[in-house]
Amino acid sequence: MAQWPKEVEETLKNIPDHPGVYLMRDAQDTIIYVGKAISLKRRVRQYFQSTQKHGAKVRAMVAKIARIEYILADGELEALILECNLIKRYRPHYNILLKDDKQYPYVRINLKEPYPRVEIARRIADDGARYFGPYIGAHSLRDVLNTLKKTFPIRTCKKAIAPGMRPERPCLNYQIGACMAPCAGLVTPEEYREVIDQVILFLSGKYEDIVSGLQEKMADAAQKMEYERAAIYRDRIAMIERVMQRQKAISTGLEDRDVLALAEEGPLGVVQVTNIRAGKMIGSQHYPVNPPLEAGPGEILADFITQTYGEDTFIPREILVASPLPSPEVYEQWLSEKRGSRVYVLCPQRGEKKRLVELTQDNAQERLRRILQKEQVEHQRTIGAMEDLQKILHLPKVPWRIEGYDNSNIQGTNPVSVMVVAEGGKANPKAYRRFKVKTVEGPNDYETMREVLTRRFTHGFAELQKRREEGIPDDAPGGKFLPLPDLVLIDGGKGQLGIALEVWEALGLNIPVLGLAERYEEVFLPGRSDPVVLPRNSLALQLLQRVRDEAHRFGITFHRSLRSKTMVQSALEQLPQVGPARRRALFAHFGTVSAMEKATLEEICAVPGMNRPAAQALYAHFHGEQTETANETEQ
Repeated sequence: MAQWPKEVEETLKNIPDHPGVYLMRDAQDTIIYVGKAISLKRRVRQYFQSTQKHGAKVRAMVAKIARIEYILADGELEALILECNLIKRYRPHYNILLKDDKQYPYVRINLKEPYPRVEIARRIADDGARYFGPYIGAHSLRDVLNTLKKTFPIRTCKKAIAPGMRPERPCLNYQIGACMAPCAGLVTPEEYREVIDQVILFLSGKYEDIVSGLQEKMADAAQKMEYERAAIYRDRIAMIERVMQRQKAISTGLEDRDVLALAEEGPLGVVQVTNIRAGKMIGSQHYPVNPPLEAGPGEILADFITQTYGEDTFIPREILVASPLPSPEVYEQWLSEKRGSRVYVLCPQRGEKKRLVELTQDNAQERLRRILQKEQVEHQRTIGAMEDLQKILHLPKVPWRIEGYDNSNIQGTNPVSVMVVAEGGKANPKAYRRFKVKTVEGPNDYETMREVLTRRFTHGFAELQKRREEGIPDDAPGGKFLPLPDLVLIDGGKGQLGIALEVWEALGLNIPVLGLAERYEEVFLPGRSDPVVLPRNSLALQLLQRVRDEAHRFGITFHRSLRSKTMVQSALEQLPQVGPARRRALFAHFGTVSAMEKATLEEICAVPGMNRPAAQALYAHFHGEQTETANETEQ
């Protein structure tokens, strides 16, 4: 075991034969994997024995391990709970099951608020709120939210509303019956909570319970001759029944159950989930997953359960799985504690439940086939385009990182420039950079480009030099202007390219650079007087166009935000109550003009240094409303 770090060797010698959880850390002391085991000694040592028998993913992880920690547990259930909490807290790289799980949103309802909002959340937090989901993509979530808004008069604004606050004027949603106007004090928290309870039942698939309750209220209103209120309940019932009609009766019983199946091919997998409530299929979602380290189908489904079911998500009474879980009784006990009543995890072998599993398995296979087909097309669009670009332009290597530059100004005002980045043929917004032009007066595209390219690569080489002096690898993450690009794309023709080449000569750069002229989509290359004209259907040209168009979009957005901020600052300067110190405080507090415009009067008052008259003047400026003066308020 001499090839392993000394600290790892010591841990392997002394780790006990006991249930528990182990944490793998890399050289930067980052937790890269968390696992549980009935025997820590046996499980952890397996990673370091006959490593060539492991898959590439395990070998890559083991090569990064610099330290191992472990926590003893009383049994397998306690180890499972501890593992779940640690994964949720640290989100280790090799534990992430859901592929790009940031895209899977939840519906969140914070029941601690007097007037709860129905909102979107990207993560489940331990905050006492109720969460429903996750939903696959924006389309399915948008359908759910639109149905909720049409069916229930819930508020959609982000105002902080509490009983006793000064009432505001109701918005249009109240006028059309889409909101109960808690901001105007027209509904009590108890009345509003009744509607939220119906929303929770709806999101849980308990449609019959909602309809039954609404029918009672409709009959009561009709008996009291409150026909308008009865009509509201009638319309709400009709909307819910339309949703119910779209549900497919799939079980002879009235059970709540989820059915889980896995399809795999190579490094990609798909978990398909069929949601059945009261015997009807109310939804079916697919989740692309990265199968964890050398895990079988049952282990992957077990990981999926622990990473997607929690205290604040709905847990059905029965979960059917296509492959048996390791120690299913442990997962049953864990889920039962979270649900508050008995949960069964079954791998059926016959009958109706087996048919449901087979149906879900077929859907998983079909979804995987479509994903693989889409990935093949995407591979051609990205990697294939980069390879074509290398061949056509005779580049020294495949241009993995392409940087695109564009200038933006209107009649010389607020001149700016931007850098966008494509890595692997896809946009990487985290690497984008914005430049305020410092040395150029008026609309001068050439000199603006010269300044920005000089600044970008001067900073880049300064960072590179500092890394080398400190012994940090050139390709280590974290640099503001690193890594350097494999190809630079200038938005423009021969003139703009000429400026870039002058910068290259001044700085001693040998990075490939080209210009893309928008009018005829001509590619200008150094050393060639005539442009290269690529076919319109060329993948290489389409990649260059995407980078150029993204730079154009990003530049316009940046320039527009600067102009808007300048205009607002100019307007704020005209308000006698808002001086320089308050303007700085406002921007420090809200960050953007947009956030300032959306703020309520009370939120503006809460900014350090703002008194009520100044806040009222600012609020009136944004909303065009007359507000009371301080004296009028006191009266």
